[in-house]
Amino acid sequence: MTAIEITDVHKSFGNHEILKGVNLIIEEGEVVVILGASGSGKTTFLRCINFLERASNGRILLGDTMVRFSLATKKHIRSIRMQTAMVFQGYELFKHMTILQNVIEGLVTPRRMGKKEAEVIGMAQLEKVGLADKARSYPSQLSGGQQQRVGIARAMALEPKLMLFDEPTSALDPELVGEVLDIMKQLAREGRTMIVVTHEMQFAYEVADRVVFMDGGVVVETGTPDEIFNHPKAERTKEFLSSLSFNKA
Repeated sequence: MTAIEITDVHKSFGNHEILKGVNLIIEEGEVVVILGASGSGKTTFLRCINFLERASNGRILLGDTMVRFSLATKKHIRSIRMQTAMVFQGYELFKHMTILQNVIEGLVTPRRMGKKEAEVIGMAQLEKVGLADKARSYPSQLSGGQQQRVGIARAMALEPKLMLFDEPTSALDPELVGEVLDIMKQLAREGRTMIVVTHEMQFAYEVADRVVFMDGGVVVETGTPDEIFNHPKAERTKEFLSSLSFNKA
């Protein structure tokens, strides 16, 4: 079953066109990893999906909701955001809120859920990422890896149809990357529908159902991890991968 269909996405900043007609179809339960060099349009594409950036052209079909980016009203945007959740590169936690308050904010404010009900859900998600004992702590009291796990718990609490990950480990010290990737691997095993923008090639190779390589604002090549990493067809994909080193055993 198709979870999301994104068609002909264009986005410019001033006279600089970042996205030049991106198309992507994602099946329910599929983990799609988007790779590409800095400036290839990966993050901008992700941000256009949930309207953190407004695409100038194209459309998105998510479940029963079809929205043209250029004509989207506040109601349309809310409908898409109610079905998606994003994990950011820089955590984006509210510093003045406890960890539990951060996790349930999306339930209490936009979804108007009762606080007690939200707290039950929030605690269950914190338990899932191994941070139930930090519920009353504040972000400044947690490591970067722990803060990112809170970000994942916050996203999971919304029970989204689609989870978006924008380079979730790039701001972490190397020794903290594993704890975040372990949580993401567990989500993949649970059948969550995910789009992951990442530089973690090992994760992409081991976990992705499909890998998308972007360059210059377009999708250059897409395929299974084996097809992309071991048998790339496009010269630009080969060039990009040749600069990387990871274990494909």
